[in-house]
Amino acid sequence: MGETPRVLVETILGDIEINVDEVKAPLTSVNFLRYVDVGLYDGTTFFRAVTMDNQPNDAVKIEVIQGGQLDKAREYPPIVHETTVMTGIKHLDGVISMGRLRPGSAASSFFICINDQPELDYGGRRNPDLQGFSAFGKVTQGMDVVRIIHAQPRERQKLAPPIPILKVTRVFSKTN
Repeated sequence: MGETPRVLVETILGDIEINVDEVKAPLTSVNFLRYVDVGLYDGTTFFRAVTMDNQPNDAVKIEVIQGGQLDKAREYPPIVHETTVMTGIKHLDGVISMGRLRPGSAASSFFICINDQPELDYGGRRNPDLQGFSAFGKVTQGMDVVRIIHAQPRERQKLAPPIPILKVTRVFSKTN
């Protein structure tokens, strides 16, 4: 068995390194890595920072930064929803997951958890469907950068201005 793919996310505020778990979350990992491998995340932004104080209408509060959103015309088709029950990957501090509106709608947008976020797991109450989000990896270096992005100025949940993602590349790939 080879190495776990690592991805380097270069931002104007510093670098974030992520291990992608192709074994536990194969569908979500393949989706994320195909955006990485063709450079579609290059030039996108971290556009959202959800903090404890900027979600007044949400009964269940979370803390994340979100980025990588593309125009619909540049996105691949949405993927099948891999729940945390299927993968065993919980939304803990530093875990990366795909953004979605409903199960089976995740495409390009991803988020990184700040602190543990069990309400984003299967059965969690953040979404009324209780299906949670598709976690697929974890930040291994650069959580200080994630926290700096999370603390940037914002208007409600939108970072103002958004934080540019310069480049997202695979550091090394799984080998046979």
